[in-house]
Amino acid sequence: MAVAHRIAPIFPVRDLAAALEHYRRLGFSVREYAGGGYGYAARENVEIHLGVVPEERHRPGWAYLFVDDAEELAASWRAAGAEVQGPEDTDWGQHEGAVVDPDGNVIRFGSPV
Repeated sequence: MAVAHRIAPIFPVRDLAAALEHYRRLGFSVREYAGGGYGYAARENVEIHLGVVPEERHRPGWAYLFVDDAEELAASWRAAGAEVQGPEDTDWGQHEGAVVDPDGNVIRFGSPV
């Protein structure tokens, strides 16, 4: 059986430069694909791909980020100027929050309660 090693969501974006700047402010290292229209945001063991799509094909994506301290992450993202929802305790035992990028893509994040 093949072993899966990691997964990277691909978020659709309309303005790659703006998206890369957003993720850079959130603490990701970013880079643009040399061929254009595509970029990467990485932080620790997390990688998000960003692909430019035309407006008529744009449908925001979602990803869940497991972290060790949701409060600390929320505070650092707020300090970077992001609008962060939560975090708050859930019935399923996670302390969860969310942040939305300029293209409507959502990263929900959480740590154990």
